[in-house]
Amino acid sequence: MERYAGPGDNRVNEPGNNQKEVIRVKYHSEEIQRLAYIDGKSDWVDLRSAEDVQLKKGEFRLISLGVSIQLPAGYEAVLVPRSSAYKSFGIIQTNHMGVIDETYCGDNDIWRMPVLAVRDTHIQVNDRICQFRIQRHQPRLVFEEVQQLENQDRGGFGSTGRQ
Repeated sequence: MERYAGPGDNRVNEPGNNQKEVIRVKYHSEEIQRLAYIDGKSDWVDLRSAEDVQLKKGEFRLISLGVSIQLPAGYEAVLVPRSSAYKSFGIIQTNHMGVIDETYCGDNDIWRMPVLAVRDTHIQVNDRICQFRIQRHQPRLVFEEVQQLENQDRGGFGSTGRQ
């Protein structure tokens, strides 16, 4: 495996020119399973509760995910609930989607999921409650004001699939 040179460059070149990004992870719990892809299912990575949590309906909690992560330079992570989080645990992520940039990378910058319980619930250590993926930062944008966009209207917000 060949590492690229340069500060903050975490790329690895594997045989066959299969480039991958290296993400450094500090685990704050020996109890939680280590991060891994679920082969063949998705390119999202599941995150697990690092604490045993009892919530009553209407209660808010920042649930520790038990990891601090150093993302590659130029990347950010998108943190969202697993599709089963609402059904299985009766929780919703209060900010609906978390964005974590690469500057949140210290030993004590522990990732957490802000949740609101919609029913009484119990979340155990190692329960998979959310997932993340990384993406490159958006390129610098320039905004041009116009009087018309000169495109056909699609039908308004919420019109997809309507005849």
